[in-house]
Amino acid sequence: MADSSFDVVSEYDRQEVDNAVNQCAKEIAQRYDFKNVGASVELAGETITMVANSPERCLAVYDVLQSKLVRRGVSLKSLDVGDGEPKASGKEFRLVGTLKKGLSQENAKKLSKLVREEGPKGVKVQIQGDELRVSSKSRDDLQATIALLKEADVDCALQFQNYR
Repeated sequence: MADSSFDVVSEYDRQEVDNAVNQCAKEIAQRYDFKNVGASVELAGETITMVANSPERCLAVYDVLQSKLVRRGVSLKSLDVGDGEPKASGKEFRLVGTLKKGLSQENAKKLSKLVREEGPKGVKVQIQGDELRVSSKSRDDLQATIALLKEADVDCALQFQNYR
């Protein structure tokens, strides 16, 4: 009998991120508390830049963006904003977030160690670039491994693909 397997990846849907940023920009343009504070949000490549004339307003823009991302099913772990403090840039404050895609070597090693130590016996884990391949003869063991990985405390969003 052939082994069953699945891949663990860390990705986001680019179109959903784009839609969330556009919704956030519309809401900022319409809300009364954002009038005359120079608030804006912009997606350029893999970075999202939030701008306002005070750090509190900049964090409020970030809060609106987070709510739009969650509504669209994009994990907040996919957006890295560093320490989360807006930086002064002239008369305005900027908060720059970077979108993360792919498992880092460090996270891949952490997950593979977790599966080897706490996962069901007979489950094999291979690191393949920026993803993890998990295989086993038993599909039940793979289901248990998925449940274990969902509970894991990792600083990236996990998706499970190619389950066969």
